[in-house]
Amino acid sequence: MNESPFPSATMQGIESGAELLLRSLKAHGIDYMFVNPGTDFAPLIEGMAAGKRKGSDFPKPLVIPHENCAVSMAHGYYMVAGKPQAVMVHTNVGTANTLNCMADAYRDNVPILLMAGRTPVTEQGVLGSRNSPVHWGQEMFDQAGMLREFVKWDYEMKLPTQAEEVVSRSLEVMMSAPRGSAYLTLPREALGAGVPASNRPMVPRSHPTMPYPHPDAIKTLADIIAASQNPLIITSASGRTAAAVDALSRLTERFAIPVVSFNARYVCLPSSHPMNMGSVPKPFLADADLIIVLDSDAPWFPSQESPSATCKVVHIGDDPAFARYPMRGFPCDLSITAETTAALTVLDQVLSEKGFDKDSAVAARRGRLEPRWKAMRAQWQATLDKAAAQPSIKLEYLNHCLGEAVDDDALIVSEYWVRTEFCKREKAGTFYGAGPAGGLGWGVGAALGAKLAAPDKLVICGVGDGAYMFANPTACHWTAQAHKLPILTVINNNSVYNAVRRSTLAMYATGEAQAENDGHTLADLHPSPDFEKLVEASGGYGERVENPADLPAAIARAIKVVREEKRQAVLNVITTL
Repeated sequence: MNESPFPSATMQGIESGAELLLRSLKAHGIDYMFVNPGTDFAPLIEGMAAGKRKGSDFPKPLVIPHENCAVSMAHGYYMVAGKPQAVMVHTNVGTANTLNCMADAYRDNVPILLMAGRTPVTEQGVLGSRNSPVHWGQEMFDQAGMLREFVKWDYEMKLPTQAEEVVSRSLEVMMSAPRGSAYLTLPREALGAGVPASNRPMVPRSHPTMPYPHPDAIKTLADIIAASQNPLIITSASGRTAAAVDALSRLTERFAIPVVSFNARYVCLPSSHPMNMGSVPKPFLADADLIIVLDSDAPWFPSQESPSATCKVVHIGDDPAFARYPMRGFPCDLSITAETTAALTVLDQVLSEKGFDKDSAVAARRGRLEPRWKAMRAQWQATLDKAAAQPSIKLEYLNHCLGEAVDDDALIVSEYWVRTEFCKREKAGTFYGAGPAGGLGWGVGAALGAKLAAPDKLVICGVGDGAYMFANPTACHWTAQAHKLPILTVINNNSVYNAVRRSTLAMYATGEAQAENDGHTLADLHPSPDFEKLVEASGGYGERVENPADLPAAIARAIKVVREEKRQAVLNVITTL
């Protein structure tokens, strides 16, 4: 192998662009870098070695053998820790493999700095010039174009001296409201070139504060609530922080405002909260005279149900209009741009100053809601009892057994099947659901990222059989073993893409596809693999469960393996629709 005739920064005794980039990432709060490397990483690898000799402070690199897993791990880490993350992949092909989970991250307002090499700019003449066939085949006219709709900012670093500034700028944009990801391409020439010595300290710039609600808008909303007989809050993502959960809990209990967590991605209200009315808005829409849409992109499905024409609708969020959604036509009588906790806290104060918590209308509404709350939970229990009596494992029973097996501090990451009506979650930050983009294969990687952020917590991933295959399980299980991240993955294995089946039946409930095979066309996943064996190849514990009577003990065994043996585990739970 012929070494380049051009002197490297290491040979010259100066810092390279790669070293400056890595120092900048660490200085800006990036502790880990999830990487899937390629030929573009040579300057970074050299820079890491040089930095280690010098004692430089760099993020810890974690090799992740698939880009989907790398991005979803960064997503999961952010969900738990609340800190922006960094991922680096290989040129255009690596970027292409990230698109699925970058869509998930973008729609969930997760700030990930996705970095990718780009094919060397030069064919000859400098350190880093092209020296592999892929350096021609992987070049694109617009590499960033393939994911520009999934990021807030994209840029290509032209010079090594730009490294600190591009990191600072990317994080500044990512952390401004609404938060989101950024994309930075890094030519080898810029990473490998030297940077003149500087005594200027590296001081990260301040990030923009989150939006505070306009006082007049909150007063207007308070007046609308005071005049309302049947207000309703519909939320999906208000529970990002413990402070937001506490604020919503106080406000809704004090003023007797019911909450529906529709397609929830977090614990928005504790399961036992008296105003927690489950996850289905339809039963509450008809008599609602005010709906507060709180951090929810799609609060109901207009093709199936809608509130009355006289119902007032208020939207609250750091982007209440969801401006990057091409079409979103929900009615809106008042729109308040604000961070959730601030909006709820100020609204609570204004309503309290009005003495509205002592209003007879609030007491009357509380009286109406209490039996409704009890009746809903009785209905859930009846559904669970029916499921538990079946000869095969039903989803409700699986949820119940999982909820009974874990403590209040366990973190559950769900890719679609965990339902908090049956698997109760009382604490903020103990449930994370898949985002609205619907890119499959997110759950296992997100759970690994959550475990990295909370190493002392029990982390469980609830995932369907189809989503598990999308997750590239071999890559995920290797990652868990290599980086000592023992999690429990519980597979709801019904041998069908049920989202596809449900969609078909929703459009054609009595159509030909239903009559032929109950909507299983193009959704059938038979024959089902022995998923429990895949984890064994990476030193984990796997078990297949088919009998409902065996399920509680199987979950207990798997949790013991994770907690006491510090090994990952997979339960392949065979369920029926």
